[in-house]
Amino acid sequence: MTDQENNNSFSANPFAALFGSVAEAQQFVAGQKVQLQQKTGEDGEDSQDESDNSVSESLDDCDDSIAEISRSFRSQQEICEQLNINHMIQRIFLITLDNSDPSMKSGNGIPLRCVYLEDLGSELDGQDWLDMDNVEQALFTRLLLQEPGKYLICMTSSVAPNLSADRDAGEEHIIPFLFSCFQRAKKEVTKVPENLLPYAVRCKALTVSNSRTVLLTPEIYQGQDVPAQLVDLMLEGLRGAYFEEVSEFLEDIIEALLADEEVHTFSEVFQPVFDVLLERVKDLDLCQMLLYTYLDLLLYCTRQKDIAKVFVKYIQPQDPTNGHQYQKTLLGVILSISCLLRTPGVVENHGYFLNPSRSSPQEIKVQESNIHQFMAQFHEKIYQLLKNLLQLSPDTKHLILSWLGNCLHANAGRGKIWANQVPEIFMQTYASDSFFLNLGAALLRLCQPFCKPKSARLLTFNPTYCALREINEEERKTRNAHMKGLDKETCLIPVASDQQPEFPQTFNLVTENLVLTQYTLHLGFHRLHEQMVKVNQSLHRLQGAWRDAQQSGSPTAENLREQFERLMTIYLCLKAALSEPQMLQNCIHLQVSTALLLVQIALGNRGTEPVTLIFPVPDVQHSALAYVPEFFADNLGDFFIFLRRFADEVLETAAESLEQILDFITVFTGCVERMKNPHLRAKLAEVLEAVMPHLEQVQNPLISSVFHRQKIFCSYRHAPHLAEALIKVFVDIEFTGDPHQFEQKFNYRRPMYPILRYMWGRDTYRQSIKSLADYASENLEAVNPPLFLRFLNLLMNDAVFLLDEAIQVSN
Repeated sequence: MTDQENNNSFSANPFAALFGSVAEAQQFVAGQKVQLQQKTGEDGEDSQDESDNSVSESLDDCDDSIAEISRSFRSQQEICEQLNINHMIQRIFLITLDNSDPSMKSGNGIPLRCVYLEDLGSELDGQDWLDMDNVEQALFTRLLLQEPGKYLICMTSSVAPNLSADRDAGEEHIIPFLFSCFQRAKKEVTKVPENLLPYAVRCKALTVSNSRTVLLTPEIYQGQDVPAQLVDLMLEGLRGAYFEEVSEFLEDIIEALLADEEVHTFSEVFQPVFDVLLERVKDLDLCQMLLYTYLDLLLYCTRQKDIAKVFVKYIQPQDPTNGHQYQKTLLGVILSISCLLRTPGVVENHGYFLNPSRSSPQEIKVQESNIHQFMAQFHEKIYQLLKNLLQLSPDTKHLILSWLGNCLHANAGRGKIWANQVPEIFMQTYASDSFFLNLGAALLRLCQPFCKPKSARLLTFNPTYCALREINEEERKTRNAHMKGLDKETCLIPVASDQQPEFPQTFNLVTENLVLTQYTLHLGFHRLHEQMVKVNQSLHRLQGAWRDAQQSGSPTAENLREQFERLMTIYLCLKAALSEPQMLQNCIHLQVSTALLLVQIALGNRGTEPVTLIFPVPDVQHSALAYVPEFFADNLGDFFIFLRRFADEVLETAAESLEQILDFITVFTGCVERMKNPHLRAKLAEVLEAVMPHLEQVQNPLISSVFHRQKIFCSYRHAPHLAEALIKVFVDIEFTGDPHQFEQKFNYRRPMYPILRYMWGRDTYRQSIKSLADYASENLEAVNPPLFLRFLNLLMNDAVFLLDEAIQVSN
């Protein structure tokens, strides 16, 4: 046999891998041959008689040889197993103690690159293999290396560069490295022989236990930002569609952390992760895709019961009574993201609707449509986040509802008149408009299940919730009552002297959701609507002044143009934020359901099925309307007036629901026993003007923007009572008790004139007005003047006063 053939035979022998190189194996075999020859020579010199007398000794020697061969075989098995364990550890952790020539190694089952742990090999007296006794020490040593890439060695004879292998073995960040080890260990568990399975499982457990150690004592590992690495790992998992594996890795780590909380509690370990998220999210913009990846990460956190508990505690503000503090929490920072100006009045560096006068209407419309798409997605994520916390466990439900209730109570001052007059104090005291806009949109989505037509759940609402006075924290949890201060709100009617609320043992989620949502809209949407009206009025004035300055060649024209640009940007941002289609549809469903609910409460219905509305409406003793805050009705009116001004097309799509609004207006507008506040009843007249067809478009009933509304309005079954209610509030508004009642009454009556004019053109309404007139003519001498007679008197008084004012102005 040639030397080459001899070498090849040695390389093919599996036991050759037990030696450092082929040369060592050859040397070992040569030595064995010499020993064998010497033994054979010595045996030849023995006498024949000794061989004749050794039958029994030969049998004993045979037994000894078999035992020796058996021991040798077992030893070889153990060596092979140890070799396989060494290779498996190298494949999982990409570390090695063997720095021998790659050409002398078998390439089967060995990774391309490994980190050579030279110092550990020295500590182990030159041992060049890894086993289950030293793997834990080896992994810890690898994790402590600050630049593992410097210790990379090639494990095979291949000299071709392999960037992927270099990157995997030389990974500097320990959390991603341990996750990769976890993945490789999982693969080994599925493919190794049965005898190696326990070792593979133990290696997988080592990745988890070391990850636990890293999170508990990150200060040991110099130069490692462990919380940021964990966040990045989850982000990469979401982007790369392997988040299920990341989730499994995290679940095992969480289980290990919860098993032993002596060093640090799980909450202490995970809070730095939320610190990283807070720092990163606060600078993101509504239209950045990265924002939605972070939101998906938070959605996972709110689905995982242990992380969710940490999250709801983490978002609690330092001072629960300071409304602005809620905006600084992680959830508050997310809610503050929108297309509205971050700082009111500061247009510079704002990313939306810059230089609107130089943009075509089509460009502005496209930009608004893009914003709406992102807003819908954004609101859906926030809704899912809140829903997860409400459904996960009683503890997370209580904590998130407490957060919402305390937040609204701390920001109650947003609804005060003075808050609009001092913006500097407002910004330091309360959460932003964006915060309440997004919170309202998310809560609206939570309300949709019971805002469906004929929902039996809607009438389970218990208005006594709003009459509940201060209770302790434990009672709030057991009774599901987390809002504070509602007992101080003005209600639709005063409580009777002998009326006492009947509180249930616990309030349902429908009640709490509806109250939270309506109060959020009262503090958020209402204020933004007022801002939009003021900005719109200022734009009209500024546009006229700018046009006049241009025509006269005034040097102020350029300055006016810049003011107009800034104000137009503010207006377009407000319009885009308030007119997101899905939010408007959800709000329509809520307000229509609220109208139905209040009518049923006025009828005294305490069941879960609506009763039919009939006139005259029966009187109800101790009506629950005494516990319904005025902002329920105020929100309803404010929303439909907004639609009339800025999103009229939405009203037409909701025409089928408008009958409930007409019922509400008919029941409450003309009756002081059901709605005491004359200003609020007068506002309902403006709501009626908003939902009715526009007079200027009535001439062509085929116009799609009013066709359905005209059909509903003309076929309304309680039309005679609606006309009477309108005339009654026209009369009642004469004396409101307000010091400015004389000037106010003209503003309140302004929308009533076109409504009366429209009614007079429809037979059903005209006939009811004629009936009131006939009754008045028959009772002219009555002690209490008839309604229509008082109406005519006030109408003539207003006409004379306005005519006199007009003559004075013309002169």
